[in-house]
Amino acid sequence: MPTSATGRRLFGTDGIRGTANRAPMDAATALRLGQAAGRIFNRGTHRHRVVIGKDTRLSGYMLEPALTAGFIGTGMDVVLVGPLPTPAIALLTRSLRADLGVMISASHNLYEDNGIKLFGPDGLKLSDAQELEIEALMAGDLTSGLAAPSKLGRASRMEDARGRYIEAVKQSFPRHLTLEGLRVVVDCAHGAAYKVAPTVLWELGAEVVAIGDAPDGFNINRGVGSTEPARLAELVRERRADLGIALDGDADRVVLVDEAGTIIDGDQILALIAESWHAQGRLRGGAVVATVMSNMGLERTLKSRGLGLLRTAVGDRYVGERMREAGCNLGGEQSGHLIMTDFGTTGDGLIGALQVLAVLVEENRPASEICRRFQPLPQRLVNIRFAGASPLEDAVVQREIAAHEARLGERGRVLIRASGTEPVIRVMAEAEDEALVKETVETLAEAIRAQIRAAA
Repeated sequence: MPTSATGRRLFGTDGIRGTANRAPMDAATALRLGQAAGRIFNRGTHRHRVVIGKDTRLSGYMLEPALTAGFIGTGMDVVLVGPLPTPAIALLTRSLRADLGVMISASHNLYEDNGIKLFGPDGLKLSDAQELEIEALMAGDLTSGLAAPSKLGRASRMEDARGRYIEAVKQSFPRHLTLEGLRVVVDCAHGAAYKVAPTVLWELGAEVVAIGDAPDGFNINRGVGSTEPARLAELVRERRADLGIALDGDADRVVLVDEAGTIIDGDQILALIAESWHAQGRLRGGAVVATVMSNMGLERTLKSRGLGLLRTAVGDRYVGERMREAGCNLGGEQSGHLIMTDFGTTGDGLIGALQVLAVLVEENRPASEICRRFQPLPQRLVNIRFAGASPLEDAVVQREIAAHEARLGERGRVLIRASGTEPVIRVMAEAEDEALVKETVETLAEAIRAQIRAAA
């Protein structure tokens, strides 16, 4: 992974991520990560505890015991909960008064990749400073932090972890409402929510059609999930369902499909929840927090209702930090990460879907009517993979970007950024003129590709 602007080499915008069984996603690095994080969070005289969960990737069987060994070696007890969504790990970390939570997942990536996300005792993702501290320890001698033989930790498996999370999710749905009479198709991405998501919807009364619920270690996110919703849309139409729900591999994001098979992204969901909560007097901070990627249409529709949009860098961790600073209880990303601090500390796709279903039930209108909250401005995104130094450092590329920013002016915007999880440059433009958006992205993408070819 490329070095980030903050100097981190291992951690990106969402933990550590890479190809499974290759550094840094190998057992040796996971062991050292456990030893370093265990040393930092082993504070005080109480018995220390870490919760470890994972999604359904084959490589989880390699990384889980390596992390466990690292933590046990620093004197921490390990609670293993098996495949559960990322928000469940944040919830259980707080519920069990644990010192640390760990989720083994590469989110929406295919099985060849994996990742490790860390949560503090408050259920929040670690700060840049904490991740830098862990990296610094991992680069040095870790032997001084190892426990004496009599002080080693123990590992145990928590049998009711799934049930605890199911009950917590159900509590987010209004008690006076039911999903009876609704047919819902849920795509679990062959990932961490393959059991809990259908169960929650069924227990709330829905007729549930589940797909992506048969993980085999290799099929996570393959042709299914929030980044591949085509099959879900097709099935919603075939089964005449009221709503389709597409989660990703660790279920911290969601994309919806209305009864006509139209995709509903995170921006539309944010607008819907914001308007609903605002009408009920539940929306705090007078604003919604979103990233620089969110459509300008979201900003305009919130403004028309007297609400603000606070933008952050890409990454739900940054969204959460800004929410806490501004006193907001709703934030998220266009990709479907939705943070609702009334219910949890990190993105939760299933709880987000339930907030939409609550509005659907209360208003007794189809999803196609309630989920289209604004007309998005034309927006185009191109991903360009590179090797070596970032092409964004090139002066020619910088001049081209500046020229297009000046050309768009107040009519739109250009956003060029390096991914925090993979060696990819993301080129995005947005404006009311669709042809101008297309031309802008194509020209900038070609300038970046030319620099990559020249540097090869």
